[in-house]
Amino acid sequence: MTTLSLKAIAAVLLLGGSGLTMAANDGQSRANELLSADAQYRETWQGVVKKEERLPEWVMNLSGTAEQMNAVEEDGDKYLVGPLCETADTCLSKRLIVAFSLDKEDAYAMLVEVPAGLPADKSPTRHADYRFIGKPDEGMQKLLMEQLKKDPNWY
Repeated sequence: MTTLSLKAIAAVLLLGGSGLTMAANDGQSRANELLSADAQYRETWQGVVKKEERLPEWVMNLSGTAEQMNAVEEDGDKYLVGPLCETADTCLSKRLIVAFSLDKEDAYAMLVEVPAGLPADKSPTRHADYRFIGKPDEGMQKLLMEQLKKDPNWY
């Protein structure tokens, strides 16, 4: 049994930095918890939003309702990506897709707003306004859009 424990310890030591990637991909992180959980996330996000004008309070503070985040790769870099909504009830009309680099140095987001009260037979994609935050390049914009399209209620 001791041998197994030593092997387990050795494996953990060998994996080293990849532990962050696995932790980021275990679905435990949520966008509305990042800023309070880690000062570096908070500092990075504040650096991004201070350059923006007229953002809603829930976007500035990453507060609201969030689903789990996932590790995603874009152009060789890994990001923690997930959705955030102002409230569960307004998720179809006001949502944010957030991406933080795993090194916590970069953050990007896409604010998606659909007119409230849009009839169910109207496609939200055709009536949505998209606002990119943090000056994402074309690849990152595509990644954020792909994350939005994974929502089964988004058509």
